[in-house]
Amino acid sequence: MEFSRRNMLRLGVATAALAGFGGARAQDASRNADVIRMGIAAKGPRSSDPNLTTQGSDNWATEQIYEQLVRPEDGTFAIKPEEFLPTLATSWNSSPDARTWTFQLRQGVQFHKGFGEMTSEDVVYSFKRAMTSGTNTTILSNIADVVANGPYQVTITLKSPDALFLGSSVFNNNTSIVSKKAAEQMGDAFGTDAVGTGPYELVKFDTQVGTVMKRHDGYWGQKAKISTVECVYIADTSARTLALLSGDIDIMEAVRAPGWVASMQQRDPSLKIDMTVPGSFNTLHINLTRKPFDDLKVRQALMHAIDRPAVAQALAPMGGTMAGLQPDFFPAGFKTGDLPEELRYPYDPDKAKALLAEAGHPDGISFPSLCSQREDYSSTMLIVQEQIRLAGFNMDLRIEDHTAYHADNRSDKNTLAMHSSSYPPIPTQLYFQQLSAQSEVKSDGKGGGNYSHYGVVMPGIDDLLSQALQATDFATYDGLCRKIELQVLRDLPLIGLSTLSFTTARRGNVDLGYPIKSGYARWRFHRATKTVV
Repeated sequence: MEFSRRNMLRLGVATAALAGFGGARAQDASRNADVIRMGIAAKGPRSSDPNLTTQGSDNWATEQIYEQLVRPEDGTFAIKPEEFLPTLATSWNSSPDARTWTFQLRQGVQFHKGFGEMTSEDVVYSFKRAMTSGTNTTILSNIADVVANGPYQVTITLKSPDALFLGSSVFNNNTSIVSKKAAEQMGDAFGTDAVGTGPYELVKFDTQVGTVMKRHDGYWGQKAKISTVECVYIADTSARTLALLSGDIDIMEAVRAPGWVASMQQRDPSLKIDMTVPGSFNTLHINLTRKPFDDLKVRQALMHAIDRPAVAQALAPMGGTMAGLQPDFFPAGFKTGDLPEELRYPYDPDKAKALLAEAGHPDGISFPSLCSQREDYSSTMLIVQEQIRLAGFNMDLRIEDHTAYHADNRSDKNTLAMHSSSYPPIPTQLYFQQLSAQSEVKSDGKGGGNYSHYGVVMPGIDDLLSQALQATDFATYDGLCRKIELQVLRDLPLIGLSTLSFTTARRGNVDLGYPIKSGYARWRFHRATKTVV
């Protein structure tokens, strides 16, 4: 790799940030076999409370610190209920109507930092705090009650059946099990002084640099093979890339931008690239309260102005196409050819111009829109900006820090808000978070992720969603979700831009201990090993 003066300065900035942080010296991570240092693509951590993390990058730490009652095999999603593994629960059963779920808890599980044994009291507390506050109250609103049946058994009752309850609510970052004693004792400080049961425990939280975790020697399962994990936040793309290539870090959140994977493999053929499929669902919210996007013809014009297959292809090998909001191999997913012709929206700038003219905008429209500086966001939205310009949409794209971008979206400050998030093969999760009236964004930042105001300023999919959540068999559930997909394509409050495999690059001397196939945009390091180079 050729180091320009600018690159050397960027590497110097990253090295300075790493100096004195954690257990390994800067420029020495590759020679310390007992430390894994992860380079995170954000400015700094916001919270270590799994119920309050609004920045996806923070979940790299929570994934190491916390656990749920059940989880899938590392490196994949559990598609069927029987694919979930016992974790903090050793066994479970559900009633025939899928409304009552009883979990037998693992005995002897110890919380970090001397906070004692996990019992049903902690499980009830963790679920109830997630149900009443936090970032996923909408998804968890189907839970009617959580009660303890003695110290090692918990029963959860639902308002409506949920045959996929293990995936929709139990294996959920928000329902990670926390220590009731620690959370109540620490109050707000719990957000930077986490206490869970996972294979690693938090020992340092620096809002400017990152987090440090050490092996939890009292862990109930197989102890972590590497003693220390450091999550170092390096927002600058070049600095993060250079830190990996120079050995300052072991793994990095990849630059999900055109050509990046090929470029990195040319620079260092020994690098390992890990990708989830489908990865992130990149969606584009159309704010229905911003004129002229309250006009369906304008939204239809926007759909014809975006070449979605080209967006995916530009991000190859990470990009994938979606005809609707779900990949075609997920439940409720459609192939384009299976859709009614009027809902396929092929790329057609001329048709888009004609629709804008019919809507009273023969000269096109101009509008501002916010975008994160993170590479996957900025790359995608810059492509969209150029595509829609040809059809008369002049988007003034204002790029800002990733953390600030999320805060602005949550405060209803955007017109076309791109959202990127991993989802399991449970379509109702996306519908809940991004389309339900309950999740409507609020200007005070206390609302949810429905940035379009769909279901509030116009009829939405809430009735169909309610019916889907009451289905007791998969076929009925899938059929109702497919109806939701078609209605969203008719109303166009939300556009499925592409899928984008969540990708990391790691140095060749690091072995995760399992392959990455699918799953959320985070994975555990407790099975990882590392050789000295």
